Amino acid sequence: MRALTWHGKHDVRVETHPDPEIVNPRDAIIEVTATAICGSDLHLYDGVIPGLMSGDILGHEFMGRVVETGPKSTLKKGQRVVVPFTISCGQCFFCEHQLFSACDNSNPAEKQDLSEPLYGHAVSGLFGYSHLTGGYPGGQAEYVRVPYSDVGPIVIPDGLEDEQVLFLSDILPTGWMAAENAGIEEGDTVAVWGCGPVGLFAIQSALLMGAGKVIAIDEYPKRLALARRLGAEVIDFRRTKVLEALMEMSGGLGPDAVIDAVGMEAHGFMPDTLMDNMKQRVGIGADSGHALREAILAVRKGGRVSVPGVYGGFLDKFPLGALMEKGLTVKTGQTHVQRYTEELLRRIGEGEIDTTFLISHRLPLEEAARGYENFRFNQNEWTKVVLKPGLTGA
Repeated sequence: MRALTWHGKHDVRVETHPDPEIVNPRDAIIEVTATAICGSDLHLYDGVIPGLMSGDILGHEFMGRVVETGPKSTLKKGQRVVVPFTISCGQCFFCEHQLFSACDNSNPAEKQDLSEPLYGHAVSGLFGYSHLTGGYPGGQAEYVRVPYSDVGPIVIPDGLEDEQVLFLSDILPTGWMAAENAGIEEGDTVAVWGCGPVGLFAIQSALLMGAGKVIAIDEYPKRLALARRLGAEVIDFRRTKVLEALMEMSGGLGPDAVIDAVGMEAHGFMPDTLMDNMKQRVGIGADSGHALREAILAVRKGGRVSVPGVYGGFLDKFPLGALMEKGLTVKTGQTHVQRYTEELLRRIGEGEIDTTFLISHRLPLEEAARGYENFRFNQNEWTKVVLKPGLTGA
């Protein structure tokens, strides 16, 4: 099969790999019909997430047709399924409490020693990400093995196109959980840092949950236009002093809730941000926390901080004093995708949620490297890239 592989910073290649095979009774093999490049993939592309090996297959947003099943899989050949990026056993303490992204069993024992020193506990398995998260081959490929296929994949009914449901794999439930973690109450003012795919879905979700005002913060005109189209007010942080603008737009209190949908590669003008970016470039491994720092300073006293943005290591100059003195509540974590897919699929089917508005480019899998390069360095124009293994033309 053909698959996109990682070979170092800004070096990804489509290569030929052996087709995946059934390994465990609960496995299934999926023929990928659509897969997407995620903002989290750019952390791998930029080399700021450790634990990859040359030749690893990338991709954690994918869907396709079932072509083979193990004896304990509940899937059937020919079914169309979306596969959550989180790999979950369904039987451990965390899965039983619907904390699917904290699964205790999906990260193989030989890989857990990599993540325990960094995070205190072994993290769950993820597709196509890092050996810290299990080293599973990803879905930017023609075929993929899906462990625990009786727990994760969601069967898609006839009548829904791939692009309507593909983002159930990650970014739609991630945006939804981000809004849920923000504890939104009717009429709240909510500020969202980052108008990438997760930020846009967080805006959409916050408004569906009853937010009275959503303020979107970014620098790219097309992303800000998409946020405005969803119903948000916008701030271009290159032109506006964000903290002053948020105070004015929230009646002098600050937003009731804030969402950091940027994560570890945040940009800004503060000296701390410049130092963070320099450390990342020389490989020290520090996260850039400008968006999170600013969100904590902006939110009102007693407010809520939701962090769907990915952080991989350690953060300097964390405003712990503001967090404590203001009495803030913080909720974060990888998305418990399986908790949300049924409801979100229903909302898509009923026309309440549109997931296709942010797709800017559709490419054959063979052109994945071009997709990565543009999604990273031309973010105003390339808002979301969908790769299709069966597509033959550019």
